[in-house]
Amino acid sequence: MLTRLDLRGFTGSLADVLPRPEPVGEDVTEVVRSIIAAIRDRGDEALAEFTERFDGASPPSPRIGRPEMQEALQRVGVDVSEALLASAEAIRGHHEYQVRPETRHEAGGLEVRSIPRPVRRAGCYVPGGRATYPSTLLMTAVPARVAGVDEVVVCVPPGSDGLIPDATLAAAAVAGVDVIHPVGGAQAIAALAYGTASIDPVDVIVGPGNIYVAVAKQEVAGTVGIPVGFAGPSEVIVIADATVPPEFAAVDVVVQAEHGPDGLAWLITWDEAVAEAAEGAIEEIVAASPRRSDIEATLAVAGYCVLVDGPVEALAVADEIAPEHLQLMCADAGELSLKVRNAGAVFCGPLSPASLGDYMAGPSHVLPTAGTARFAGALTVSDFTKDVHVVTADRAAIERLGPHIVTLAEVEGLDAHAESVRMRLSDA
Repeated sequence: MLTRLDLRGFTGSLADVLPRPEPVGEDVTEVVRSIIAAIRDRGDEALAEFTERFDGASPPSPRIGRPEMQEALQRVGVDVSEALLASAEAIRGHHEYQVRPETRHEAGGLEVRSIPRPVRRAGCYVPGGRATYPSTLLMTAVPARVAGVDEVVVCVPPGSDGLIPDATLAAAAVAGVDVIHPVGGAQAIAALAYGTASIDPVDVIVGPGNIYVAVAKQEVAGTVGIPVGFAGPSEVIVIADATVPPEFAAVDVVVQAEHGPDGLAWLITWDEAVAEAAEGAIEEIVAASPRRSDIEATLAVAGYCVLVDGPVEALAVADEIAPEHLQLMCADAGELSLKVRNAGAVFCGPLSPASLGDYMAGPSHVLPTAGTARFAGALTVSDFTKDVHVVTADRAAIERLGPHIVTLAEVEGLDAHAESVRMRLSDA
């Protein structure tokens, strides 16, 4: 079920031998651009057409408010509501530690204050279709609220009945979402970016999605803020040895694969017996899974078992792939984690599966995929804020720094820049 890749004894360039997902094709990009153009031209009319075409649905209303969310919270039952509240509390607690205070730097009469300011409106995209993701709503909306965003709106693909699942509505109530729009796909991203009669434009769009959603966010970047990481189909690399039950490694490979096709699910080990046992366990788990077709679709294209010489080589492979989730289920996992450079999130030891991060660890599970963990990290409060710098100079500062400013402005041929300082120097 996993494609075996034996790199024992390999000394060449990993980039030359490791399989990587195909780059996004022009066909996907052109479809996304046509959807965006339709939303910009025809607004809600186009939204309704795409929702009918892609979701087979006609929502009764384009907006779901706080009362409906609160009603859903009452309907979901105690176990679900308590789990949502516990998850939200963990997320909030983690992100409150990320809120940065204003900083102030003074030097010789020059004062620079850096003031983090939240955006006014944030749009959170929550996937639908194959599954229901109240956890993703919490993982996007709660950090936005912690950052101080004035208005948080959510787009979710509706079911075929045109409705949003109660669990997702209940999560919105817990997170303090202002409004939900039952619309998904690239059309939702376009609506959030440019606005329609029923959806007001936002300042930032966050959240994971399929390849069309991820490409749509790239296409609207610049019109709105988009986190730099590519939050696309889910990925996991599990590094395992004989110190952990092979069933643990197997199920954690399957966990991310059950999100569906276009993802990535790898097992890396230096013990061939571990590889054999884990692969056998994977086959048993997949055969019994209600999401068998989604798992098989992922594993058929991007399921690999990589044999290496040891932990150092295993980490080198993982760093080259830069996965969304990296699990270290081996001896000295904590020590090995200190050497990880490229991963969205790292989970150490047999009792720390990626599922912990998906729901309860606290950091957002919106993580970089498609190799973008090389330069991007998890969604944080900083994705909802920007720094405003307030600069104040006194006479001593302008007299000290002014001649250097004049020199540099003259070097650049910008006389008005130089003159703006000369005037102040002569005024002394």
